[in-house]
Amino acid sequence: MPQLYPYRLFISHAWAYNDEYYRLEKLLNEYPNFDFRNYSVPEHDPFETTDQLATKLLDQMKLSQVVLVLAGMYAAYSDWIQYEINEAKRLAKPIIGVKPWGQERVPQAIQDAAKVVHGWNVGPIVDSIRALA
Repeated sequence: MPQLYPYRLFISHAWAYNDEYYRLEKLLNEYPNFDFRNYSVPEHDPFETTDQLATKLLDQMKLSQVVLVLAGMYAAYSDWIQYEINEAKRLAKPIIGVKPWGQERVPQAIQDAAKVVHGWNVGPIVDSIRALA
C-alpha cells in the first residue's frame, strides 16, 4: 500500500477544555486512510511568557496547511483562540470550524472566519481537510 500523504494541521483549542481537543485528535488518528501531523500547541508544552506562547503558536501555524478550530461557546471569550483565528486569516490558512458533540451554536467569530463548520463527524471534517489543503 502506498504511503499516505501527511496533512499538516493546527488544531486551535482552549486548554481549559482540552478533552475535546484530545477526542478530535483521536478521531483523526483512527480515521482510515488518513494521515496527519499535528502542529498544535498542547497544554503539556508550557511556556514561561505570553510572548513565547504567541511566537510558538505562530511558528506552528506557519507549518500547517489547515487550521481546525474547536467551536465551543467558550471560544467566544478566548483571546488566544481569537489570536489564532486572526493569524490564520493573516497567513491565508483555511479554517475549518468543528462544533463539539451536542452543541448547537457556534461563536460568530468562528462562523465568520471558517470556510466550513462541521458537527462532530470526522468523515466530513477529513473531506474538508483534503479539499482545502
